[in-house]
Amino acid sequence: MAILGRYIISPRIFDILKDLRPGAGGEIQLTDALKVLLDYEAIYAYNFEGKRYDVGDKLGYLKATVEYALKRDDLKGDFIKYLKTLKLSNHDVLDEVAVSNLHMK
Repeated sequence: MAILGRYIISPRIFDILKDLRPGAGGEIQLTDALKVLLDYEAIYAYNFEGKRYDVGDKLGYLKATVEYALKRDDLKGDFIKYLKTLKLSNHDVLDEVAVSNLHMK
């Protein structure tokens, strides 16, 4: 289970956040406020089946962006053309990806 960063929360959360002390990293944490909110009302989750990307991580963000572009009919062709224009030393990027995938298997 993971929180993916999309919430529908009652306005009570703002009063809780206002009085909350900083938590991890010296920052006010929404997850800490959600724990307090549970004392007042129910919080519901939605379990979904699908692929999850950690867009707070640089590599995860790139994976999500590339896969999104390659799945869309209106972006795929132009995006692939763009990727083919990129060079890593003397190799085409897509050739480099193909070689990397062979080594990973």
